[in-house]
Amino acid sequence: MRFAVFNQKGGVGKSTIAVNLAAVAAARGERTLLVDLDPQANATQYVLGPVAAEVRPNLADLFDEGLSFRLFKTDPKLFVHPTPFPGLDVLPSHPSVEELVPKLESRHKIFRLREVVDALGYGTVFLDTPPADNVLTLSALVAADRVLVPFDCDDFARRAIAHVLGRIEEVRVDHNPRLKVEGVVVNQFQGRANFPQQAVDALAEDGLSVLEPYISASVRIRESHHAARPMAFFEASHRVTAEFEALYDGLRSPRRAQRRRAPAVVRA
Repeated sequence: MRFAVFNQKGGVGKSTIAVNLAAVAAARGERTLLVDLDPQANATQYVLGPVAAEVRPNLADLFDEGLSFRLFKTDPKLFVHPTPFPGLDVLPSHPSVEELVPKLESRHKIFRLREVVDALGYGTVFLDTPPADNVLTLSALVAADRVLVPFDCDDFARRAIAHVLGRIEEVRVDHNPRLKVEGVVVNQFQGRANFPQQAVDALAEDGLSVLEPYISASVRIRESHHAARPMAFFEASHRVTAEFEALYDGLRSPRRAQRRRAPAVVRA
């Protein structure tokens, strides 16, 4: 299964969610690929640490090659690099990919990534997207089967979700008929505060599928960023690690997935 983690709002935890779910999958013994499509390369840095900027070839090289005709293209396996964590590989991003966006959009190069991911043959793939609606995001949605929409319990984020869902539906109709929204992932949840729960309740009232468990706010997440070690390999016994594990198990076993969904129609 291929999951794109997508929300056009920045700061909602896309990279944190993509990396930690990928790490759980790898810890479960699955051959897992993390694809970083964000020029900020946060997901790449999360799993590779200080060497992230020097890893080649990377996403920029992959897309740059796709802009020119070559009789013999680079073996897709060469774009993938092992991480220090068993079973977890990464197709790394790099800030230079930002310079290629106008060229990729003018040439409509939205299927190159899917071709590469198809050729690689990983059973589990997580695609981290940039906080933008551009060719990089579109490439991820074209390559994915399911979409996870991060939500950070912010009112602005809730208002933006309708547009996010509309964009996903547009891609499904135009380019990828197998694409489906798996649900909203609640991130940075503070259970003792009233507003976060009210914000989540509002999503369910809007008729959205809200996945459970929610991912709690924790300083240990930031510390795992600094250590360049996803939670499954940083502190396996932590509550947040258990939340990511339960969330992933629900994604892999839809019948056991816990969700909150109200029958109401989404509000205009």
